[in-house]
Amino acid sequence: MGPPTLAMDSKRRPEVSSDAFKSKVETKPHFASVNTLEQNPVDFLRVLFEGSIAGGAAGVIVETALYPIDTIKTRLQAVFIGFCQFQAVRGGGKILLKGLYSGLGGNLAGVLPASAIFVGVYEPAKQKLLKIFPENLSALAHLTAGAIGGAASSLVRVPTEVVKQRMQTGQFASASNAVRLIVSKEGFRGLYAGYGSFLLRDLPFDAIQFCLYEQLLIGYKLAAKRELNDPENAIIGAFAGSLTGAITTPLDVIKTRLMVQGPGNQYKGIFDCVQTIVREEGAPALLKGIGPRVLWIGIGGSIFFGVLERMKRLLAQRRSDIQKFEPVKKD
Repeated sequence: MGPPTLAMDSKRRPEVSSDAFKSKVETKPHFASVNTLEQNPVDFLRVLFEGSIAGGAAGVIVETALYPIDTIKTRLQAVFIGFCQFQAVRGGGKILLKGLYSGLGGNLAGVLPASAIFVGVYEPAKQKLLKIFPENLSALAHLTAGAIGGAASSLVRVPTEVVKQRMQTGQFASASNAVRLIVSKEGFRGLYAGYGSFLLRDLPFDAIQFCLYEQLLIGYKLAAKRELNDPENAIIGAFAGSLTGAITTPLDVIKTRLMVQGPGNQYKGIFDCVQTIVREEGAPALLKGIGPRVLWIGIGGSIFFGVLERMKRLLAQRRSDIQKFEPVKKD
């Protein structure tokens, strides 16, 4: 992900490799990007490992910083679900601010591996697809890689999201208690409640957000004719996140309703959920929580991509430092 990288080889001259274009601008050897994937297993594992480390760190930092906003958003979306403890807004229209960090610990236990899996899969998938697609279809490569990363991480993200949102809406006091009771009452499938709606929301979200980020990064770099700094990466990430968050809010509302409904099964599926919401609450209800969602994802995108690019740069620098002390092999 990110700007083009300078691939160095002891037997050939430096050549610039890019995610989507060949730049004639001479670049520094280290900046916010995992180097272009070469055709050997060691490089594949390196890209996967570095992407996992960077993604895990970025995901944990974002989740910790913005968890209260996410809790408010969830409570707003679940307000009509039918249980009094779900009411985010009571007497006088005031939002309940108690327990805004409810479930954070258990959520981080899922966010860390989920973020690591996403970026760890996204980076090598992106590099491979960019070699397959022609240069003018780089956006399609980024879209596809984002969807692949989202699908891979969903196996961890969905149970994490189910437990988190039920704790945010007051159903459980701890993550361990939530998992135990969900499994006992709903079976193991209860941990994957709303899986279809999750994919319906997150696959487009992941694909669009990362595609927007990558394409804006390329365009900005072409215009500036230089490498981007951390604040610029963060601003681009915030814009990509905010726009994608607003577009996918209806999908997020549907996903939240299906995940927090519990064993009562108020909704029979995605289409029934949409029809019920529109019939009982009106179409505008599909945009509930759009303000907190856009704010949360916008700030989150800024932090996530800023931290992600910085971590990738640090890992690249560390790898270079190690290589300096490795003996040069002679033919």
